Amino acid sequence: MLIRTRTTALATTVALAAGTLLAVTAQAAPAAERAGRPTPATAVSRAEAALTAHAGELGVTDRQSRAVRDVVIDADGSQHVRYDRSFAGLPVLGGDVVVHLAPNGAYRGADRASTAALTVRSTTPAVGAEVAAEQAGAALREANAAPAAAAPASAAPQLVVDAGHGTPRLAWQTTAAGLDYLGNPVARTVLTDATTGRSITSWDALETAAGDGASLYSGTVPLESTVSGSTYQLKDPTRGNTYTGDAANKTDLCFGSICLSRAPATLFTDADNHWGTGTSADRATAAVDAQYGTNTTWDYYKNVHGRSGIAGDGKGSYNRVHYGSNYNNAFWQDSCFCMTYGDGDGTIFGPLVALDVAGHEMSHGVTSRTARLNYSGESGGLNEATSDIMGTLVEWYAANPSDPGDYLIGEEIVKPGFGKAALRFMDQPSKDTKSADCWSSGVGNLDVHYSSGVANHFAYLLAEGSGAKVINGVNYNSPTCNNSTVGGIGRDKLGKVWYRALSTYMTSTTNYAGARTATLKAATDLYGAGSAEYAAVAAAWSAVAVN
Repeated sequence: MLIRTRTTALATTVALAAGTLLAVTAQAAPAAERAGRPTPATAVSRAEAALTAHAGELGVTDRQSRAVRDVVIDADGSQHVRYDRSFAGLPVLGGDVVVHLAPNGAYRGADRASTAALTVRSTTPAVGAEVAAEQAGAALREANAAPAAAAPASAAPQLVVDAGHGTPRLAWQTTAAGLDYLGNPVARTVLTDATTGRSITSWDALETAAGDGASLYSGTVPLESTVSGSTYQLKDPTRGNTYTGDAANKTDLCFGSICLSRAPATLFTDADNHWGTGTSADRATAAVDAQYGTNTTWDYYKNVHGRSGIAGDGKGSYNRVHYGSNYNNAFWQDSCFCMTYGDGDGTIFGPLVALDVAGHEMSHGVTSRTARLNYSGESGGLNEATSDIMGTLVEWYAANPSDPGDYLIGEEIVKPGFGKAALRFMDQPSKDTKSADCWSSGVGNLDVHYSSGVANHFAYLLAEGSGAKVINGVNYNSPTCNNSTVGGIGRDKLGKVWYRALSTYMTSTTNYAGARTATLKAATDLYGAGSAEYAAVAAAWSAVAVN
């Protein structure tokens, strides 16, 4: 909400049939009156006179009534009186009007939410309230992508006049509320045509607010939250209701795909919409990093690749932070559509909520909804490499000075006990002592986090080229496996080629040879078969011995 200087709050009820002010409650402003500045009561009185004088122009009839919602008086004395309207005693959605007056009270004009004639043929519904209630409950379940923990409760449907969606019509307005399957509150308001029973529109009944958070790794970052009563929830309705919850240092009890119990994801709440302190002493700080990582990854896929959410359906995932006790890992689970982050043991790893880790984990979800690369053999290496590549591109996309883009994986989370500056190194994967720089017939026998090195190396070469260079203050030196010199085409084109190949051509069993074919097809689609980009993709694969 925007803060602005305004006059004392005013409660007013007006009956249009009489054209007179029935009740005004306002605190007088003697100093303003002495100075000739209009008071709220004066502004309302003048606005009433203007509405009466311009009734035909503004569509005012004797079946309407109105109530003052707000009065704004400018420094020069200009007045702006905002009204809500009703028709035959029913609230009108889209019936609001703002009357504008000069300092001397002269009418300057009005702004109306709807210019349609505010009338309906009948205020008796042809469709019962029970139909609207059922529709609202169904909309709540659909919007939250999972059944509610219990049947959602719907507030009694209220008859209204909907003037906000074309010709005014009689409608039921119903708000359904409940808990999602993790126990977090959800609510949705639905408008149902009271004549036909069709849904007109619906919206999230929990309001959003712009806040910020002090993160561990990325400085102070913007966050969108949801207003619930007098508190804020770390839930972003602008990004599919993605949210972050506290796992309370508990763990899941799962056997394969069957889970007997899950660690919770208790939604983080806050009183002032300023989250975390930048230190791990505050449990909300790790939540800030996780939510920021999710938001940035969402924005990257949407703004760069046109993908709305992990599944491409506009629905958000959720995060669990503080999983287990000193847990040294983070993981994506498609079964819960969620990311989970451990706090690390403080010696090998710190909390695993860094931006490139978040991008990495969410990208596992994207892979699961596209190529669904098997998590073993060469396809498993490609699965892990996809997350490293896309997580790295998310970090570059963020352009956050507290965590500048680089080609190091997890550099923010490693502690001295780990013994290396990062988890993995894309320019020369073997610097971690386990990953493969070049393809060989045995690469599929490696752990997928190490066989991923071949594709990570390809990605670095395709973006930046071979040889020694300094990028964003980091020294890189990327040799090629065939002693060639490779020129890069930039990160943006790397991302577009890889995403196109993943989403269009790769399958669950794609191996490195198949990845070469898929990315060349993608380059052809994007840039043409005879393009420099096509040639660069071919050269980068040959440079890591995939021919």
